[in-house]
Amino acid sequence: QVQLVESGGGLVQTGGSLRLSCAASGRTFSSYAMGWFRQAPGKEREFVAHINWNGAGTYYADSVKGRFTISRDNAQNTVYLQMNSLKPEDTAVYYCAATIREARVYHKEYPYWGPGTQVTVSS
Repeated sequence: QVQLVESGGGLVQTGGSLRLSCAASGRTFSSYAMGWFRQAPGKEREFVAHINWNGAGTYYADSVKGRFTISRDNAQNTVYLQMNSLKPEDTAVYYCAATIREARVYHKEYPYWGPGTQVTVSS
């Protein structure tokens, strides 16, 4: 199993940047593909980005492509989401998730989740 804790959320103005971190427990972090998802009030959980076990493969939702970057440091058991050019529609609770299988865009493919971190982008 792996336990996940997100950090780095906050309030930022339109056009600003934030970097989210997701710290994982356990000695097998490098075995897991990781994903970032978000959920705004009244909306379904939405895929943001995923990264494979060694960081060589990444994939993004169209809504964040070119603005967000996912990366990982297996030595630090951490995955990151660098978010630039933030927009009000990026406001949501952001979650990191892990799967021992290949990275996927469907949230139900991920059995392990962090508690989330709030990102609010003011207009």
